[in-house]
Amino acid sequence: MLFFPAESQTPPVRSRIYRCLYESDEFCTKQELAQRCDISKPTLYQHLSALMDEGLVRYSGEEKSTGGRKAQGVEIVPDARFAVGISVTENRLRFAAADLRLRELAYVKLPFEPIAQAQLETKSIASALEDFLNEQGLDRSRLLGVGVALPGIVSPDGERIEFSPTFHLRDSSIEGLSQAIPYRVHNANDASSSGHAEWFLHGGRQNMAYLSLENGVGGAVLIGGAPYDGDHRRSGEFGHICVEPGGLPCNCGKSGCLEAYCSARRISGDLGITLKEFFQSVERHDPERETLLFDVLRHLASGINSIHMALDCDVVLGGFLSEYLQPYLPVLKRYVLAGNSFEASADFVQLSTLRKHTAPLGAALHFVREFIENV
Repeated sequence: MLFFPAESQTPPVRSRIYRCLYESDEFCTKQELAQRCDISKPTLYQHLSALMDEGLVRYSGEEKSTGGRKAQGVEIVPDARFAVGISVTENRLRFAAADLRLRELAYVKLPFEPIAQAQLETKSIASALEDFLNEQGLDRSRLLGVGVALPGIVSPDGERIEFSPTFHLRDSSIEGLSQAIPYRVHNANDASSSGHAEWFLHGGRQNMAYLSLENGVGGAVLIGGAPYDGDHRRSGEFGHICVEPGGLPCNCGKSGCLEAYCSARRISGDLGITLKEFFQSVERHDPERETLLFDVLRHLASGINSIHMALDCDVVLGGFLSEYLQPYLPVLKRYVLAGNSFEASADFVQLSTLRKHTAPLGAALHFVREFIENV
């Protein structure tokens, strides 16, 4: 069930019709649509005709016969438009194209050295984007925009990285990225983008804390579906909760941070192996790798309890490390419960349902959602 927070004003009729179709999980006839939107049939037909002419809505077949004339169904055209998301990490670029239902149309991962002379390599990113669009045969006339997910605190205008421990950047301009890419661009924090995507696709939770586990650790806080950014846009920087005073050094310059203990880098990059290889060795009961994994899970449980104690809501684990955590979720929940003073179960700990390519898809969501809300 897709989720849109309540609006203070009733959207225009055209938008109401489109959004009603967008949120419909079942076969929907024109009569049902008119009833749901509380509008007359002539008004509905007028707007539907325009939406169909624009290629945004189509007929979806006929309902089962009940003895009379079969009614035709209508639905949105998911691939009428698409958006691209780019996730920029310390060693790779990930491109994902998503349709209007945030379903992945294409995905590419490329090796990448993002930083040169303390600046983001914007021209290289723009060039790789054009290659992606060409190689995947994506029609630029249907492109809504390009969202860029970055591991750091991004300024409200999206033109500066205020702080990125991963890139070792502080107060660095990324204005050149918007200038180098010849499409609409939206720059945002990678973990926040991922959290918004999780909420959008699987809304219904009143509140949610999203914890992103990738080479960096971050997150997002959503209250009633609306993001809570904090006074200085640092809300959800869960990776820098201290879980081991005086412990392992972190990229932020401090010691003992959750990111230092629970990032994918610790069990992959630092060992010179892939995540898949690490978890395969755990499955073979390699004692050193098992010990490391359980240490990761114990510190992750400590971080989860700190988040839950502060926010009292579901904690959803996402990012590419979460793809491998399903078999170990019972162990993690036991660690969480052992350190929690109030809960009788750890069911508030959940894995993201959108685990693969979450950051680039979350970045693309900005333009998908903007389009849906303003048709």
